Amino acid sequence: MGISSALAISRPPFLPSISCPLASPLRFKWLQQRTLLVSLRCWCGPSPKLNSDSETSDKSFSLGMSKSSWCAALGAVGFLETAYLTYLKLSNSEAFCAIGGGGCNDVLNSEYSYVFGVPLPLVGMVSYGLVTLLSVQQSGKNLIPGIGEIDVRFLLLGITTSMATASAYFLYLLGTKLPGTSCSYCLISVFISFSLLFITLKDYALEELQKFVGLQLAIAAIVVATLSNSYTITSPKLPGSSDMILEPYETEITEQSTTWTIALAKHLHSIGAKMYGAFWCSHCVEQKQMFGREAAKILDYIECFPEGVGKGRKMAQECTLTGLEGFPTWIIKGKVLSGQQNLQALADASEFVSQDSSYQLASKQNQS
Repeated sequence: MGISSALAISRPPFLPSISCPLASPLRFKWLQQRTLLVSLRCWCGPSPKLNSDSETSDKSFSLGMSKSSWCAALGAVGFLETAYLTYLKLSNSEAFCAIGGGGCNDVLNSEYSYVFGVPLPLVGMVSYGLVTLLSVQQSGKNLIPGIGEIDVRFLLLGITTSMATASAYFLYLLGTKLPGTSCSYCLISVFISFSLLFITLKDYALEELQKFVGLQLAIAAIVVATLSNSYTITSPKLPGSSDMILEPYETEITEQSTTWTIALAKHLHSIGAKMYGAFWCSHCVEQKQMFGREAAKILDYIECFPEGVGKGRKMAQECTLTGLEGFPTWIIKGKVLSGQQNLQALADASEFVSQDSSYQLASKQNQS
């Protein structure tokens, strides 16, 4: 049936006669328009239904939840877990570990629980928090003004790639550096990190992912290099087997202190200056020899390996938190002095002034 045929229908059976006194001109006009629409619909065929489920199916991922909802939920779980571990780390509390016994505490207190002096759970908490915030933003909540959908997708890809790489690296450390130690919190974090990466990748088409493979590999390489570099000074390289254990020992200080070195040591102690060292460090011993036997006992010396060095032995927590770059390391009035220092440099850094007559002699000895 053509359009002309449809328009030719002047009055369908259900239309009242024009002469009918009960039919107002306004109602007749409305009925004419309705008839025309019905006729056009018959000619054109049934109108296509708007597929209201199409948009839902595009966003739906699993169990009726969208990808952004899944990422937000997993990110929130990871945030709560790492927030709990951060609290334990900062308060020196024991972790509840139903599986693995004390393995969780061994991992939480190991030298690998810090990255450049920052507690690892704190880094994880910030990362999970960012993922949760960006996922909520992606779901349509404008929590961060000025960030579009493309920016959110790109940031999520970068962050989840970094988190999955870091999780894989720590899983490697758990199996090689801490063999036989189990940590349920670590495994949960690994699962969440890889799940977030998988969900994020599902948001990209294959052609898009091919463009970002190089970027993801670069991010993974940077993460591994950064983490590896942060652990280079956690323990010394011991000759022989990696299972070798070096028990702590004390080296005798044979030099005699002068009045000036004793006064300097007392001054350093009074202002809270600290010397961080290790029993196996020859430069630490030489630094103490410069002060002499009596003065060295006055110094606030922090032994960073009180339990020895080797398998299962860890650096003292105070040393790990400081983020040392070598031994000895002095911290004087907020200033960090790395390496062995001459006494005059320590006196200048601590603003030590003495009228003792042995000052000149001590200075000459230091310069020589």
